[in-house]
Amino acid sequence: MNDAIVTVVGFVAQDPRFEILASGTSLMSLRIGSTPRRYDREIGQWRDEDPMFLTVSCWRTLADNLQGCELQRGDPVIVTGKLRIREYSKDGQPRFSAQIEATTVGHDLSRGIARFQRSQRSASMPEDRRLADDLADRWLEEDMSEDLVAGITTQTGDAADELDDTDENGEAGPFRAVA
Repeated sequence: MNDAIVTVVGFVAQDPRFEILASGTSLMSLRIGSTPRRYDREIGQWRDEDPMFLTVSCWRTLADNLQGCELQRGDPVIVTGKLRIREYSKDGQPRFSAQIEATTVGHDLSRGIARFQRSQRSASMPEDRRLADDLADRWLEEDMSEDLVAGITTQTGDAADELDDTDENGEAGPFRAVA
């Protein structure tokens, strides 16, 4: 097995998409972003560099569990999985897309708290990678505007730590996990 296994710490860039394929297999596709921060010694401050966006495919039980968590745009996440680079063409130009076939997805607990709830295992179904690629291609067709990118990077910065996002129990936190 010569798969490139990667871990990305970032945020949910757009609300995830959940589908049950014709074969009965659950698939969740989401876009995550990661914005590297570097300390600039000349100005004595941290600065954000250009964000990187990836498509993540989650299969079967992982997809079902993520559907139950109600992940939403802006949630801080950690994703581990197999890196895949796909080539496609847009406007007659060859382009490349980085994707992760996730083995694990979780909330970034350095940014808030979550509660864990075990789930029941289900029987596994055969993988349908072509349909996952089609779903991933939908992300490529949508252009992320500068306002969206700026809003996401602002939301995940230090100001996001100060947000008061209380849930129905009156508990505060930058995100809420429901498993």
